[in-house]
Order: sequence, then structure tokens, then C-alpha cells
Amino acid sequence: MQILPAINATLNGTSGVLLLIAYVFIRRRNITMHKRFMLAACVTSLVFLACYVLNHILRHGVVTHFTATGWVRPLYFTILISHTILAITIVPMAILSVRNGLKMRVAQHRRIAKWTFPLWMYVSVTGVLVYFFLYQWYPPA
Repeated sequence: MQILPAINATLNGTSGVLLLIAYVFIRRRNITMHKRFMLAACVTSLVFLACYVLNHILRHGVVTHFTATGWVRPLYFTILISHTILAITIVPMAILSVRNGLKMRVAQHRRIAKWTFPLWMYVSVTGVLVYFFLYQWYPPA
């Protein structure tokens, strides 16, 4: 099932692009389009989560080991650890941001979204990087 990691990376990257577009729309004060793209980013992230869990179920908990050595190894693990911690952290933040946004609680939405957006972007970008490290640049033997 080597296709699922590629699908996951695509979903992560798509989520990041949707977030960036949503950010551009809100900077232009286009709330309707901001809302649409944010909801699309949420749906994309939920599909990612389902595929991620499915990938691990189908592989019966098999972990892909990072095989590279040298300077790239600590770089990879720094990215992976920060990605994992922030991916867990971002879930309640995203839920709060979306909930406040949908209820038009603008002050509360802005307060949490100013932290949610950059962290979610980081998680999206580093998710794609982790895929490239594991499956493209340093694939398992």
C-alpha cells in the first residue's frame, strides 16, 4: 500500500494550499470565500486523517524506518517530532477557530486563528517533507 503515503502527502499539501488561499481571502476581507476555503481545508485534513489511520491499519502498525545517516538524520527527526507534536496540538485549535468563525465570534476567532494558521501551515508543509524524506529521498531498502 505505498500509494497511501503519497495520497496523504497530497492531502497535506492541498490543505496547506487551501489555508494559504483562505488567508489571502480574509486579508482582502472576503469572508465568504475565506469561509469556503477554510472549510475545504478542514475537509481535506479530515480525509487525510482517515487515510492516515487506514494506512496504519492496513500495514498492521508497521512503521517505516528512516534509513539515512549523517547530518540528515537529526534534521529529519527534528522535523518529524515537531510535526507530530504540532499535528496533535493543532486539532483542538482548529476546532476552536472554525467554531468561533462559523458563529461569527470575530474577536475570539482572531485570537486563536493568529496561532492556528501558522501552526497548521507548518504541519501541512512538514507533513509533505516527512513523506519526501521517507519515500522519495531516502526510501526504505
